[in-house]
Amino acid sequence: MAGSVFDSPMFARLFPTGEAGRLFSDSAEVRAMLLVEGMLAKVQGELGVIPQDSAFFIQRSAMEVQIDPAGLAEATGQNEVSVPGLVAAFRKAMEAPEHSQYIHWGATSQDIIDTGLMLRLRQLLTLAEADLKAILTALAGLADAHAKTPMAARTWGQHATVTSFGAQAAEWGAPLLELLSELPQLRAGSLWVSLSGAAGTSGALGPQADETRAALAKALNLADPGRSWHVDRTSVLRIATWLARINTALGKLGADLVSLTQSGIAEVSLGPVGASSTMPQKQNPVAPSALVALARQSASLMATLQGGASQTHQRDGAAWFAEWLALPQLCLGAASALTLARTICETLSPNADSMSATADNPLGLIHAEALSFALTTQMPRPEAQAATKALCREATTTQIPLETLIARDFPHLDTASLFSAQTQMGQAPMLARAFACNVAAL
Repeated sequence: MAGSVFDSPMFARLFPTGEAGRLFSDSAEVRAMLLVEGMLAKVQGELGVIPQDSAFFIQRSAMEVQIDPAGLAEATGQNEVSVPGLVAAFRKAMEAPEHSQYIHWGATSQDIIDTGLMLRLRQLLTLAEADLKAILTALAGLADAHAKTPMAARTWGQHATVTSFGAQAAEWGAPLLELLSELPQLRAGSLWVSLSGAAGTSGALGPQADETRAALAKALNLADPGRSWHVDRTSVLRIATWLARINTALGKLGADLVSLTQSGIAEVSLGPVGASSTMPQKQNPVAPSALVALARQSASLMATLQGGASQTHQRDGAAWFAEWLALPQLCLGAASALTLARTICETLSPNADSMSATADNPLGLIHAEALSFALTTQMPRPEAQAATKALCREATTTQIPLETLIARDFPHLDTASLFSAQTQMGQAPMLARAFACNVAAL
């Protein structure tokens, strides 16, 4: 098995990452860092920090130069970071020492690496936003179309009361809608530029350090934090947490769909499903299972990121390396989950007959809660609950429907509405339609 399923041609369809996969490659990182170096030179030239002719030459070269990431391996291994090797390769490729001497002026490796990371995370958030909107649109369509399609709700894995498939779709979509609404603030408060020099003091950047950092942020369309954040990984953690919450929400969707496709009466259709190598009758919920696995992976990756965020002094190599190991996997895991969920939700459909058969089970036990409240018109609540429990036990033992037993013991109760799935959904239809309206208002 490959070191990462996200880099594996064999697992590319099981854990697809779409366009996001291109953001977390050596080539993408080198390109992002070159962009930062070029823009840094540009703003420093405009501010008079370095000669303007050199700044122009550096920026243009940064957009044109081709640097092989493999050629940086030896220097990276020696220096622990890739930037010294990158700067050396960039200067050599420029073949203009009078200009190339101003590359990386006053910056430190972490400034370039972290700012390049933010450029790629910004693109990731844009891709995630598009997928979220597509998923929400699909779920809103299901919620509206099936607002009154009866379905058995589950608590502790067992049938509880009646809900609707539309309400279930709304439940899947609600946390995703919340995540989407948080994106503007997340971008503004977390996509930071980094430019504060070797120890976070901006000592080598001169008296125009703050002005240079602000200008670089504007040029790259990133936020200026107004300070060093070399060892404050709050912005990274905010983005990582947002991505992990995507995995959590989609993992719940996956787990529910695995349950709803279990042997017996499958209550949903997933479209294309997996096959067993030896059991031809099997139709495995592969994509939902992948969502569950990705959610579990993200939880462990967040633990690594949280641990790595506690950094010592002004630079902590070990903690920073831990972030490098975990963050790309978390980002690609969220991208994979969004890609899978988008396909699932756009092909998902309920088996209304199967749902109805489950909600309107022959014994009618799913209506026990409603019965216990109906009986309070004739007796105190504790007695009504005790009577309902006794009747449920009798129905289970004798296989006589609860409705028949009620007609025997409480002939004056309106069992027609009491034992109707359509009348026992509570606010489920309203919740489904409200969600659909909220998505339509995006």
